[in-house]
Amino acid sequence: MKKIFKFIFNRMTIVSIAIIVQIVLLLFFAWQLNEYFIYMHGLFLLLGILLVLKIINSRSNPIYKIAIIVPILTLPIVGAMLYFVLGNNKSMRIFKERIMKEFFKISHLLAQDQKIIDELVVLNKNIANQSKYILNASSFPIYKNTFTQYLSPGEAMFEKLKEELSQAKQYIFIEFFIIQEGLMWESILDILVQKVQEGVEVRVMYDDMGSIYLLPPGFKQKLTAMGIQYTAFNPVSPVLSLRMNNRDHRKIVVIDGRVAFTGGINLADEYINAYPKYGHWKDAGIMIKGEAAWSYTFMFLHLWNATRPADNDYEIYRPVNRNQLMYESGGFVQPYADMPLDEDLVSENIYLNIINKAKNYVYINTPYLIADNEIVSALCLAAQTGVDVRIVTPHHPDKWYVHLVTRSYYPQLIEAGVKIYEYEPGFMHAKTFVADDELATVGSPNLDFRSLYLHFECGAWMYKSEAVGQLKEDFLNTLKICIQIQAEDCAAVKWPTRFLQRILRIFAPLL
Repeated sequence: MKKIFKFIFNRMTIVSIAIIVQIVLLLFFAWQLNEYFIYMHGLFLLLGILLVLKIINSRSNPIYKIAIIVPILTLPIVGAMLYFVLGNNKSMRIFKERIMKEFFKISHLLAQDQKIIDELVVLNKNIANQSKYILNASSFPIYKNTFTQYLSPGEAMFEKLKEELSQAKQYIFIEFFIIQEGLMWESILDILVQKVQEGVEVRVMYDDMGSIYLLPPGFKQKLTAMGIQYTAFNPVSPVLSLRMNNRDHRKIVVIDGRVAFTGGINLADEYINAYPKYGHWKDAGIMIKGEAAWSYTFMFLHLWNATRPADNDYEIYRPVNRNQLMYESGGFVQPYADMPLDEDLVSENIYLNIINKAKNYVYINTPYLIADNEIVSALCLAAQTGVDVRIVTPHHPDKWYVHLVTRSYYPQLIEAGVKIYEYEPGFMHAKTFVADDELATVGSPNLDFRSLYLHFECGAWMYKSEAVGQLKEDFLNTLKICIQIQAEDCAAVKWPTRFLQRILRIFAPLL
């Protein structure tokens, strides 16, 4: 009874009811207009055709164009009304302007050392070109003098994270999609409180929708009483708006500008297997020590200031003693951030570059395989040209309907020569690519539409750094406890399941 009461009076439940009421009112208004169908139909049909022409000539992804065009043409009155309510939302424009304005105001702090680019061109022009794309599209430079350590599963990152947090001297910035009370969060919170008492500045940012059901009443007041600054990104609103789609899915911890963590791991107990939610949870993160950590300080402060304006001078958070950042490493590290408010699909293009330029192999971990045509075509083409393409997905899903869609991609990929595996012990949540013993990325973007098109994401792109070999070794060890999916397994899927998969594929951009 207590759980039911908590669910009913949860803020997200109230917001959901408010949005449903708005949709019902829109549909009711559209139905009322049907009384005058003979007069209104021609007008709305003409309006729909004009909207379709506008959408076709826009720069958005074709699959989203289809998702918008179909309701406009099939239900002109409802489709046109929804387009004007959602597509011309004032709060969405204000939200975008605020975030982009903050980014351009401070982007000069991301200066690229041209000597590093020149060195990379000499070493490998192909890799240099991929790096230049990230620099041009996201503004984040590539670094040397940076040590990387691949951390998997979540327990490994948890221990290393606590160790580094305990050594903080100036500041700790924490940003996660999900924070939930439990062993993981309470252990970290104990360290944060100790650090505040030592004079360390501590800030915590979480996504409001990602954590809305998970944080108890009074959580914000508790942090304030402890001396910890906080902000919830893009607070959930009861007003119908596309802005609610843009979530902060990033995972960032940055300490004194010298150490940073990112990856797929959130601050909740299932991520460290303290709570066996879907069997064994296989996740991955990366620790970055050295000059590249500054980019994560920048990423954090950018969204923090766009949400809760505070800092006029980012430079005070840059490490003063550059010699402390000189970690010996023969490799290169390029942090990247991806915003859904600009025209660049940074995460997707990084993945596409790795796939398209691979010579020998590409190994991929992903919890969801709900990809657009570009990703699917690239995977199939790579396999057909002789590249060893292997993908590991979960065997025990967190969302059954999403996993049905993931499995719907198996037949086409397997037919092209892609090897598909499912992580038999439980849920695969890592988001990693490794190719040719030299290139890898670890980050927060899933291979799905929400991550690639709608969410704020981040990651680390690496060339010949320590973590590349560690990632490959972990992937090959993981395969030993995976089930390989064969063509006959796909053929054995019963027709009702196949039919449901085809229906769900229509809604793939929303999953």
